Amino acid sequence: MSAWNIVILASVVCVALKVLGYLIPPRAFEHPTVSRIANLLTVALLAALIAVQTLGAGQSIAVDARVPAVLVAAGLYALRVPFVVVVIVAAAVAAGIRAFT
Repeated sequence: MSAWNIVILASVVCVALKVLGYLIPPRAFEHPTVSRIANLLTVALLAALIAVQTLGAGQSIAVDARVPAVLVAAGLYALRVPFVVVVIVAAAVAAGIRAFT
């Protein structure tokens, strides 16, 4: 299977999942348990994406300048610093660490 076949297949699966989401009746999400699971699942998927993008390097784990930058960003975000400032400071931290290593 070529790379283009995989991309096309993944695209079709994504569109099918999106259409399936529209077919679910809205009252299905009114149940408190389903609503809570949907909210928590979104947070868990975002956390997993951040972890993979921060620590992933191909098929291995890489601890480099991204890890302290994400930790600084998380700390600043917890302090409710504006998002633009969080991004700039995290980028500066990563650039500073990469400059000295």
